[in-house]
Amino acid sequence: MDAEAQDSFREFVEHRSSALLKTAVLLSGGDRHTAEDLLQNALIKAAGRWHRIDEPEAYVRQILYRQQISRWRLKWPRRELSVAEPPEGRADADASSAAELRLVMRGALARLTARQRTVLVLRYFEDLPEAEVARILGCSVGTVRSTAHRSLARLRTLAPELAALSRGEDVRHPPPAHDYTPVEVRP
Repeated sequence: MDAEAQDSFREFVEHRSSALLKTAVLLSGGDRHTAEDLLQNALIKAAGRWHRIDEPEAYVRQILYRQQISRWRLKWPRRELSVAEPPEGRADADASSAAELRLVMRGALARLTARQRTVLVLRYFEDLPEAEVARILGCSVGTVRSTAHRSLARLRTLAPELAALSRGEDVRHPPPAHDYTPVEVRP
């Protein structure tokens, strides 16, 4: 790699690695160490072909997706780690609920299979159309649709608190079961 290509690669890594790491974390089910390995391997592969790449970010993302597919096809997949509970006592309620939503989502995604997680990440977090997801995963559009449908249903079952968090409710202190307003009766 010549000096100009090295500078271009360093600049790309400096500016886009945090966004790529977020995708890798979602693909790895919230395991940051695995995500860092996934991204590092993708960047190493991209560096070897840097002078031939037209769209570097798309190329690196494609490598991430394919590496994740290879991971889920392993005969003995690695055991995935659970995500810790969110910290208590934050002053800013909006930041706290957003952070709590991210942690609950990360934990819920970690409980899905690698294939289910990958379909959801590509389809909803990366906002790719079904046809593109099917092309990346090497399957039919119908398979993407059915996997996404089953994955969302499983996600709703595994983490019902996501619905409450997305509405801004506190899942640690749910509203009372009775939902009535006392009415004053006048004679």
